[in-house]
Amino acid sequence: MTAPSYTYKLFVRHDFSAFWALFTDNLINLIVLSGVCQFVFQMPAEIVFGRIVPGAAVAILAGIAVYVLLAKRAAEKSGRDVTALPYGISTPVMFVYLFGVIGPIYWATEDPVLAWQVGIGAGFMGGIVAGLGAIVGPWLKRVTPRAGMLGTLCGIALVFIGTVPLATVFENPLVGFASMIIILWGLVGRFRLPFNIPAGLLALGVGTVVALMIGEARISTEGVGFYPPMPYVGDLIAGIQHLFANPELFLVLVPVQIYNFIETMNNVESAEAAGDHYPVATCQITDGLGTMLGAVFGSPFPTTAYIGHPAYKRMGAHAGYIMGVGIVIPLAAFFGLLAFLNNLIPVAAAAPVLVFVALSLITNTAHAVKTDHMAAVTIAMMPHVSSFLIIKWGSMLGALGAIGVAGLPQLGDPDLTAALLQQGAHFEGHLALSQGAILTGLIWGAIVASVIDGRFRNAGGFALAAFAMSAVGIIHSGSLHWPVISAVSLGYLIAAAFLYIYPIFHRDEARVNETLPIDDLSSVPGK
Repeated sequence: MTAPSYTYKLFVRHDFSAFWALFTDNLINLIVLSGVCQFVFQMPAEIVFGRIVPGAAVAILAGIAVYVLLAKRAAEKSGRDVTALPYGISTPVMFVYLFGVIGPIYWATEDPVLAWQVGIGAGFMGGIVAGLGAIVGPWLKRVTPRAGMLGTLCGIALVFIGTVPLATVFENPLVGFASMIIILWGLVGRFRLPFNIPAGLLALGVGTVVALMIGEARISTEGVGFYPPMPYVGDLIAGIQHLFANPELFLVLVPVQIYNFIETMNNVESAEAAGDHYPVATCQITDGLGTMLGAVFGSPFPTTAYIGHPAYKRMGAHAGYIMGVGIVIPLAAFFGLLAFLNNLIPVAAAAPVLVFVALSLITNTAHAVKTDHMAAVTIAMMPHVSSFLIIKWGSMLGALGAIGVAGLPQLGDPDLTAALLQQGAHFEGHLALSQGAILTGLIWGAIVASVIDGRFRNAGGFALAAFAMSAVGIIHSGSLHWPVISAVSLGYLIAAAFLYIYPIFHRDEARVNETLPIDDLSSVPGK
């Protein structure tokens, strides 16, 4: 008798619950970007809901179609069920494009249309850079320890995907706690809910009902209409021309797109750690082409393979959950339902879903790397804490200015930096760590993991790469520049020299206190 052939089911029951988690993630991003564009950059609703949001939906739809095919191919190749990679707008890169590209153009010209044109021009050019990551992506994946790649993702998850939404829950506890306890019960604890209702759906529903009862949500049809996606080639060309006329904008664009293709590589590694194998180069090309397509149809914001695959894998999802997002998000965008959902669903009701994604990613990483490498994961997380501090310090000064406090210094002012240091706030150090945090975390995670394994040349190679990147401003600097040997870059050079040279003269490979846990210092001299 022949064994029955394997058939991959695109949709299973668990996809329904996973759909609500990924849908919420994408929805929050679309709500945030549309709100900033409309109310901060004064873009008319015709551009925000008629061009940007539909363009983003086109990019999401196209990328999801590819990732469904990749999941089907991976399942057929391995002969077992796999979970498709989640896909959507890159959250960190979205904020860089908002306040590093679109914002400066608007503030300099007070022309929201030009700001949008430059935004889609930057998105298109950035998509090219992201796609080129496919050339080096597979090689980087081979030489970079898993602890470095997953550790820097854990830093993002801990700070921005976990802590910030959790703070939102505590700002609105009546809504947030009602949703949070359902997420903890159904997704973290994995206990069955009444009638097998998906935890994500029930959490959103209960949180929204509570918000309606206390007047923090409303039902409004304002903004509902038909917004078909249209190509905006003329506007795109105008934006690209402005970019080349003002090449300093590329100093923001290139590093952030390098980050974007590194993020895709890390997320593919995260999926592999959970048991699903995808071709990293194909994923990077998909993300680049998706970003370029979105720009043609009016969206400036890059798309990428999302963080969080292990969470959806744990939920038992296949590919149906991203297919659902690929249907619902475009429908909501093309018919103006985003404004309706923005009024209806409070952020505190959706935030616990993101907390779950953060918990799952960090937990899966702890299981996916060997115990010795948790030190590498930990150091890779730290630059993101610095990034969070710098952002919030800037927000505090902005808030003080908004309430009329006069004579405020800017972050980086020498007197303010000295005063912060006296209070134990190391601004200069946190600033350096925050600039290019995902790359910095990856590099230090890779160095530590390589040293733990005795792969000193590999560690030295990452230190040399950090020297080169810091010298030209990819990391530890606010923008690209001609090579400059700073104290930080010189420090990397010294570290690389030590890692390459010292093992040559000191060939004794025996470790001191080899079995000593890193947190047990009782037998270390002087302790």
